[in-house]
Amino acid sequence: MGLIGGVRVGGRGTLGRVRAYREVLADSAVRSVLLLGVMVRIPFFAGSVLLALHVVQTLHGSYGQAGALSSIVTLCVAASGPWRGRMLDRFGLRRTILPSIVVGAVCWSIAPFVGYGALLVLAAIAGLFDIPIFTVVRQAVIAATTEQSRQPALALESVSVEMAFMVGPVLGVAAATAWSTTLTLFGMQMALVSAGVFVWVRNPPLRSDDKAEDATVPRREWFRVEFVALCVGACVAIAVLAGSELTFVSAIREFGAQRWLGVVMAVWGFGSLVGGLVYGALHRSISTYVLLAGLGAVTIPMCFAVGPVSLGVTGLVAGGLCAPTLVASVDQLSRIVPEGGRGEAIGWHGAAMTLGNGIGSSLCGVAIDAGGFPAGFAAAAALGLGLGVGLLLLVKVVRRVDREELRAGAR
Repeated sequence: MGLIGGVRVGGRGTLGRVRAYREVLADSAVRSVLLLGVMVRIPFFAGSVLLALHVVQTLHGSYGQAGALSSIVTLCVAASGPWRGRMLDRFGLRRTILPSIVVGAVCWSIAPFVGYGALLVLAAIAGLFDIPIFTVVRQAVIAATTEQSRQPALALESVSVEMAFMVGPVLGVAAATAWSTTLTLFGMQMALVSAGVFVWVRNPPLRSDDKAEDATVPRREWFRVEFVALCVGACVAIAVLAGSELTFVSAIREFGAQRWLGVVMAVWGFGSLVGGLVYGALHRSISTYVLLAGLGAVTIPMCFAVGPVSLGVTGLVAGGLCAPTLVASVDQLSRIVPEGGRGEAIGWHGAAMTLGNGIGSSLCGVAIDAGGFPAGFAAAAALGLGLGVGLLLLVKVVRRVDREELRAGAR
C-alpha cells in the first residue's frame, strides 16, 4: 500500500490507481451513465457560448446585452435547480423532464429567429424549465455505485464535465463560423432537447432501490447546518475558480503575452483533470473544507508569477486541487442526504455553484482594478483559505453538539 498526502492508495502506485477505475468502468450501469453525461453536456456548454455570439454577430447587439442575456439565463437555470430536483425526488425522471423537453423544444424552435427582447423572454422561460442534466447524471452515478466505488466514479464524472466543457464551446464556435449563428443555435439547442429525449428513453435509475421511488424524504431531515455549510463550500470553491480564471486573463495581458493565454489555461485545466483522477483513486475521502482551504493555499504562489511560464507552473499545481474539491463536495452530499432528497439537494448544490461563479468574478474583478493580477489571485486565495478553515471549524462544532445531544438523550 502506498501513501498520498497521508491517505492510503490501493495496490502499488499506478497499478492501484488504475485498478480503482477499472473496477468502476467494469460496471455497465456506471459506464452507461458516464457516457450519457458526456453526450448530453456537450450541447449544453456549446449553447452557452452560441447565445453570446448570436446576440453580438447576428442581432448586432452589444456585449453588455450578451452579458445580460447570459446572466438572466444563468439565474433562471440556477433557480430551477432546487424545484426541478424536488420533482425528481417526488415524481421520478420521466415525469420531471417531459415538461422540460416540451418547453425547450417550443422555446428554442422560435428563439433563434426573433429579436433580442423576445429571445430574452424565451431563453429565460427555457432556463426555468431547464432539463436538469447535471442533477440527473450525478444522482444516477451515486445510485449506481456503492460507498466504496463512489469516489472514483464521481472523479470520472468530473472528468467528463471537463471534457464536455473543452469540446462544447469549441464545437459551437466552429459551427457558428461555418454556418449562421441562427441555424447553429437552433441546431445545438435541438441537440440538447434530443439529449433530453434520449435520457427520457434510457431512464437511468436515480435510486439504488427502485421500489423506494415514491419515498420522498422531508427537507427538514437533511436541510441542516452541515448541508448549508456544504453548499457554501461549493459556492466558495467555484468562486475561487471563476476568480482565478478572470485573473489569468489579467495576468497574461499584464505580461503582454496574450498568445499564451490558451496554453496557460489548458495547463491549469490539465492539473485539475489529473488531480481529480488521483483523488478518485484514494481509498479514503478528504473533507471538502480541507481541500477548499488547500485550494486557497495553492492559489497563493500564482500571485508571484513573473511571466507565462511561471504562471503556467503555479497554475498546474493550483489546478491539482480544483476537481478534487468539487468531487469531495458531491461525495459528501451523497453521505449526508438520504436518497429520497438527493435530487433537490443536488439542485441546491448546483445553484450554490452558479452563485459562486458570479461572486468570484465580481470579487476578483474589483481586486484586479485595485491592485493588478496579484491582488486578484490573493482575493481568490483568501476566500478559499479563510472560508475553508471557517467552515471546517463550524462543522466540527455542529457535529460535537449533535454527539453531546445524542449522549444526553441516551441517558
